[in-house]
Amino acid sequence: GTFSLCRCAFAPQHTVESLDRGAPAPTTRARSMQSFMGSLESTGEVERTAMLAKLEEMQMKDTLRMFNSLVERCFSECVNGFRSKALTGPEDKCITTCAQKFLKHSGRVGQRFGELSQMEQQKAQGQ
Repeated sequence: GTFSLCRCAFAPQHTVESLDRGAPAPTTRARSMQSFMGSLESTGEVERTAMLAKLEEMQMKDTLRMFNSLVERCFSECVNGFRSKALTGPEDKCITTCAQKFLKHSGRVGQRFGELSQMEQQKAQGQ
């Protein structure tokens, strides 16, 4: 899809960090998610429901963090002036390219993490 944004909608105002101070680092979060998923299988229905709600919350925070990072990066790289409300043609093109690259990179990192996680699980099962 295409992005049609005005400067006011694209300008970063709040960060996820301002909403979620003290969140664990991504590597810590990844490890806790793995242990979280492993413990889902050995719990009762009430605990499982609570754990799934927590997992959903963690995923939402990670999504917001990623979106925040995208907005901050592309805004600082692409928006050069504030003489009008609308983005200029080059700014709009830059933002579109920046967002596409960011999302492609994030997808690849997620895919690679999944591959490594699966390899770790296979190693643990083989021992």
